[in-house]
Amino acid sequence: MNRIFRYLARLVGSPKGAWAVVACWALLVAALASIAPGAKPYAVGSGEGSVRGDTPAARAGRLLNEAFPSDDGPVALLVFHGRAAITADERARIANVSEWLASGDKPEHVASALPFHRLPENVQDGLFSADRTTVLLNVALRPDLESDAIFETLQQIRTYAEQSGIGGLRLEITGPAGITADTITLFRNADLVLLLATVGLIVVLLIAIYRSPLLAVMPLFVAGTVYATVDRLLGLAAKNGWFLVDKQALSIMTILLFAVLTDYCLFVVSRYREELKRIGSRFDAMKAAFLHVAEPILFSGGTVLLAVTTLFAAVFAPYRHFAPVFAVAMAVMMLAGVTLVPAVFALLGRKAFWPFVPKLEEREARTAGFWTGIGDGVVKKPAAIAAVLLIVLIVPSLSIGTIKPSFNLMKSFPETISSRQGFELLEERFPPGKLAPVSVLLMAETDMTADAAFVDKLDRLASRIGREAGTVAPDLSAWRSRSAEELPDTLLSTDKRAVKLQVTLPINPYDAAALDLLESLRAESGAMLRDSGFDPSRFSLHFAGQTAEQLDVRTMNARDTVVVFSLIAGSILVMLAFQARAIVPALVMMGTMLLSYTATLGLGWTVFHHLMGHDSISYRLPMYTFVFLIALGVDYNIMLVSRIREEARTHEWKRAISLGVARTGGVISSAGLLLAATFSVLMTQPLQELFLFGMTMGIGILVDTFLVRGVLLPAILSLTPRLRSGASAAADQSYGR
Repeated sequence: MNRIFRYLARLVGSPKGAWAVVACWALLVAALASIAPGAKPYAVGSGEGSVRGDTPAARAGRLLNEAFPSDDGPVALLVFHGRAAITADERARIANVSEWLASGDKPEHVASALPFHRLPENVQDGLFSADRTTVLLNVALRPDLESDAIFETLQQIRTYAEQSGIGGLRLEITGPAGITADTITLFRNADLVLLLATVGLIVVLLIAIYRSPLLAVMPLFVAGTVYATVDRLLGLAAKNGWFLVDKQALSIMTILLFAVLTDYCLFVVSRYREELKRIGSRFDAMKAAFLHVAEPILFSGGTVLLAVTTLFAAVFAPYRHFAPVFAVAMAVMMLAGVTLVPAVFALLGRKAFWPFVPKLEEREARTAGFWTGIGDGVVKKPAAIAAVLLIVLIVPSLSIGTIKPSFNLMKSFPETISSRQGFELLEERFPPGKLAPVSVLLMAETDMTADAAFVDKLDRLASRIGREAGTVAPDLSAWRSRSAEELPDTLLSTDKRAVKLQVTLPINPYDAAALDLLESLRAESGAMLRDSGFDPSRFSLHFAGQTAEQLDVRTMNARDTVVVFSLIAGSILVMLAFQARAIVPALVMMGTMLLSYTATLGLGWTVFHHLMGHDSISYRLPMYTFVFLIALGVDYNIMLVSRIREEARTHEWKRAISLGVARTGGVISSAGLLLAATFSVLMTQPLQELFLFGMTMGIGILVDTFLVRGVLLPAILSLTPRLRSGASAAADQSYGR
C-alpha cells in the first residue's frame, strides 16, 4: 500500500503529473458526455416490493390477476366534495363527468370508469358518504402506462370537470394513479432546487471558513467534474439495463457527492497548508501532504463504499436499489479524492489560499485555539468527561423504543397536495377500510364443484374471516340454491379453481393495527379452512391488496434492518481494526458511532413527535440514517485516529491525543458543519420522509462532530492502551519530520 501511495504522491506532486491527472479527468468527462446520457431521464421509482417478487402479497396478486384477468391498470379515485350536502344539480354535474368518461371523447388512457350516470338513484345514494357531502368515482387507467401519461390523463380529467362546471364542489384525485401524478408534480423541479441550494450553501460556508475565493470555488469544480462522471455512468447503466437507477437514491447521491468531496478537499487543503509552512516547493509540499492524507481518504471512502454495498443483501427493493447508485458514486469519489483533488491544489499552490497565503516558517508553530484547549482538557480528566458525555448520549437513546414507524405513504406527502386531501376526505367520511379493501382468494388444486354444499362452506368461511377481521362478512346465502353457471364471474373464476371475496376492514388499512390483523388472518388460514369444511391440503387462502403489501413491507424492513445493520457494523469494525492496527480502538470507535446513532434517532424523534407533532415517522428513516450516519462518521474517526497515531511516534500517548485533537479539530468541525448543512438541504424537498431524513442527518452529524469525535472518543482513547504508530512513516522519512 505504501508503494502505491508513494507512486500517487510522485504523480500528483509533480507539474507534469498533476496536469496529466487533470487532463485525464477532463477527457473522461468529455468521452462520457459524448456516448452516455444523463441518469435522470432513466431514473425510476423502486416501488415497495421485494426484489425477488416472492412475498405473499405479490404471489396473491399474481394468482388474482391470472384467475380474474382485467385490462385495468392503476386506479384513480375521483373524490367530489361539497361544504354541505350535495344538491340535485351537483349530482347531475357529477353524472356529466361520468358520462364523458364512458364516451368516445374520454382520454385515450382511460380503460374504464364507474358508470355513475347509468345507475338508479337509489344505487347512486349508496356511493355517497353518510353526511351526503362526498361522492367517490373509480376510474381505471390502462396498464403499463408511464408516469407522464398518468399525469397527463388525470390533468385532462381535472380540466374537463372544471371547465364543464361542477358548481361549488371540490375535486380531489387520489388512489395509486393520483399518487403517481402528484409525485411527478412534487419532483418536477426538485432536483434542480436541491442542486442549486447545495452548491450555494457550500460556497457560502467555504468562504466563511477559509475567506478565500479560490478555496470556495475549487471544491465545486472538483465536485462538478465528479458529478458529471457519475451521472453519465449511471445513465449508461440505466439505459443498457445493467441495474435500476432509483429516483430517490439519485437525489440523495447528489447531496452525498458534494458533501463528501468537499470534505476530501478540506482534508487535503488543511494538511497542504501545514506543509506549505514547512516546505518551499508547492509540489514537494503536496507530496508530503498526500502521504499523510491518502490513507485516511482511502479508508474512509472504502468504509462508506463497503457500507452501501451491504445494501445488496437487502430484499426490499428501495434499499437494494440504493446500493449500485451509491457504490458507483463512492468508487468515483475515492478515485477523485486521491488524484483530482491533490492535483488541482498542487497546481494552484499558495495562490489557492489568497489573500491569506501560508508562508515558510523556520520552526513549527505552536498550536493554539479552541480545539487546543479541548484537547488539553480532555486528556486531563478523561474519565469524568467520558462519563458525562455517555450519560448525555444514553438518555436520548432510551427514547428510540417509543418510535412509531409509519407504513402510510400518504403521510409523507404535503397536506395541500390533491392525493393526500382526497385520501383524508375518504378517511373522514367513509368506513376506513373502504380506502383499500382486502381481496381474499380461495384457490383449489382442481375444479371446484360449485353446488349448494360448496356455497354453504364458502359462506361459513366468509363469516369466519369477517369475525376474525372484526367486520361484516360478504353475504353469500343468496347463492346457495344457484347452479354453478349462475355464480357471477366476479366471484368464481372461469376455470372454477378460484373464488374471490372482498373484505373491508373496520380500521385504517395502513395502520399498524390493520397490518397486525392481516398477519393474524394469514396465520389462521389453515384453521379457518378446516373449520369451514375445506381440506387445507387441497385448498389455500391468499390475501391481496395494499394492506397485504404493506404487511410484507414491514416484514422485509424488519429482516433487512437486522441483516444490513449487522453487516455494516461488522464490516466497518474489521476495516477500523485494520486501519488502527489494533482491536481495542476499533471497538471504541464502533461503539461511539453506534451510540451517536441511537442518540441521534432519539433526539430526532423528540423533535418530530414532541415539538413538531408527528405521531409517527417513515419506517425507512432508521435504515437510511444508520447507513449514512455510520458510514460518514467513519471519515472523522479515521482522520482523528490517523493523526493521533502520527503524533504518537514522537510524543507520549496523552500528548499525542491532545495534539491530534488540536490539529484535526478545525478541519473535522468545518467538514462536519458542511456535511450537516448539505444534508439539511434535503429539508427543502416536498416529501416529509426526505425532510425528516435531512433534519435527522443534520442533528446526527453535529452530535458526531462536536461531541463524539471531538470530545468523547479522545477521552476514551486516553483511557486505552497506546496505539501502534506506523501510518505515514514514509512521509516523515522523506521530508525530515
